[in-house]
Amino acid sequence: MTVTDWLLDSDPSIRWQVMRDLLHEPAEVVAAERAKVATEGWGAQLLALQTPDGLWDGGVYDPAEQRDPDAPGQPWTATHHTLVLLRELGLDPASAEARTAITLVREQVKWDHAGENYFDGEIEPCVNGMVVALGNYFGENVRSLVDRLLGEQLDDGGWNCEAERGSTRSSFHTTICVLDGLLQHEQTHGPSADVTAARRRAEEYLLERRMLRRLSTGQIADPDFARFSFPTRWFYDVLRGLDYFRRTGDAPDLRLAEAIDLVESKRGPDDRWLLELSHPGRVHFELEKEAGPSRWVTLRALRIRDWIGGSR
Repeated sequence: MTVTDWLLDSDPSIRWQVMRDLLHEPAEVVAAERAKVATEGWGAQLLALQTPDGLWDGGVYDPAEQRDPDAPGQPWTATHHTLVLLRELGLDPASAEARTAITLVREQVKWDHAGENYFDGEIEPCVNGMVVALGNYFGENVRSLVDRLLGEQLDDGGWNCEAERGSTRSSFHTTICVLDGLLQHEQTHGPSADVTAARRRAEEYLLERRMLRRLSTGQIADPDFARFSFPTRWFYDVLRGLDYFRRTGDAPDLRLAEAIDLVESKRGPDDRWLLELSHPGRVHFELEKEAGPSRWVTLRALRIRDWIGGSR
């Protein structure tokens, strides 16, 4: 079985992205496969877990049930994290199933922080970056949240959820979440000078650090940046960063070379990549097993290779 056949022998959420990004199938063929995300497999399972109050697992960021302080990580079953995963699976935002789910969220779901409507965001820029991505993807108006993020950009070009507590240094994690949201905003509504300028500054933050290194010492900022995961949740890693740059449509910057080489170094002899890291916490169901061959990581790595033109 070729690696492409192996990828296609999977969930519709993977198949339609393989067809689009690796096989470059006609748009109508891709759309037909993508439509199955709402009715089959993981996407359908997630949609079925939403309750009439618009929530998943009874909560917005955390489930209704109080966190177990002894459990590793955090629960990933509440509404916000489920919506993030549905977008990553590629649920067609125009589908009847998506419209029903998003209408319930828009009309009923409010943040615990101050009772804000879900698509109005809350206080942390990493969360708000994800809400901007979701809002634009699913057709909700989040422009005021975009403006807020533009005003919160730090002097070094990125963002940090610790800024409200005095931090002046950006975070890889927060920055990639906001970048993802701003890019989705421009891909939905078209480029705008202020959003593009903010994205370029934040891209420089990553590029100056070669996608994983501290600017001050040149050391790798976090070993987990070099370990590939899916779902990525709110975490940064090199593969997620490269996938962002791929989605911009720009040619690869030379400063991405180390990151690209890192991805290539992890390719197995069977042209598959491993799931090196699963962010711990309660999940609705397991997508893949850690340390085994990962269709998600392989798909994302192969489309990076496709972006740079295959072998270098």
